[in-house]
Amino acid sequence: MFPMPDLTTTQWALVLGGLGLFVLVSLYSIWDAFHREFASTAEKMAWIQLSVLVPFLGGVTYLLLGKKRGQKIP
Repeated sequence: MFPMPDLTTTQWALVLGGLGLFVLVSLYSIWDAFHREFASTAEKMAWIQLSVLVPFLGGVTYLLLGKKRGQKIP
């Protein structure tokens, strides 16, 4: 098996915090795209697929560009 690196508590907290941020950005972008109305269903699905297939980068791209394109569903 692979040897575990000797990390301090602070280093583990930073690693786990980074992973948590990674997951939260991805999940939030998927949830937000699902709850917005876009010009077409294909555009909505494209944003969701981007967030799923390219998790962190897709999520950040959606938050910067895609969120502005969709209307919040009341």
